[in-house]
Amino acid sequence: MNNAHISSAFDRDLESIQTLLMKMGGLVETALLDAATALEERDTDRAAEVRRGDLVIDALDEQINAECARVIALRAPTATDLRTVLTVMKISGNLERCGDYAKNLAKRTIVLAPERPIGSSAGSIRRLAKAVQTLLRDALDAFIRRDAALAENVRQRDRDVDEMYNALFREFVTYMMEDSGNISQMIHLHFIAKNIERVGDHATGIAEQVTYLITGAVPNDDRPKADTTAA
Repeated sequence: MNNAHISSAFDRDLESIQTLLMKMGGLVETALLDAATALEERDTDRAAEVRRGDLVIDALDEQINAECARVIALRAPTATDLRTVLTVMKISGNLERCGDYAKNLAKRTIVLAPERPIGSSAGSIRRLAKAVQTLLRDALDAFIRRDAALAENVRQRDRDVDEMYNALFREFVTYMMEDSGNISQMIHLHFIAKNIERVGDHATGIAEQVTYLITGAVPNDDRPKADTTAA
């Protein structure tokens, strides 16, 4: 088997795996936004769909990892080709965790559904989810386009997500201070917001893997952060 044929076969394998990865990314983006919308509208049916959809996301993660293992064993890729396969596996792992966070959001939505929404908190969470979904989409676009500048842009914008999360945290604390009856719902909403913020962290992790793919090294500077809630 000549080298040209091996290269062509590897390219076909890689294209197939990347197609699965983009399908998985699209499902995760949809799950995140659907979960946030279900919370705002107190839509338990949509929340249940998000929970069921996580099984599909998990199955894609397993399929991608199996395909990557097969390609490594069969094609023995080296250098940039090997980095590409390893990057796909890491991105798939990040997306699987994002799917888990969307599922967790849906679970808490079902718990909160019987309660009256407090203020504009659910709408604020939906806006946070939309910002994070955009971050995730751009990170995946950076991978497909091999765009190091866009990957770095995603890393920098994670600070904006943190600042939105900080504002939500302060809003929740205010509601709890105003009425102790709000505490239970605000605790649930805080965990929901934190899950969404963590999806932003995973989007940033994907962007860093894109940088690794293009340059052979992950960014060596500290990741921009603005989450001050621990203080």
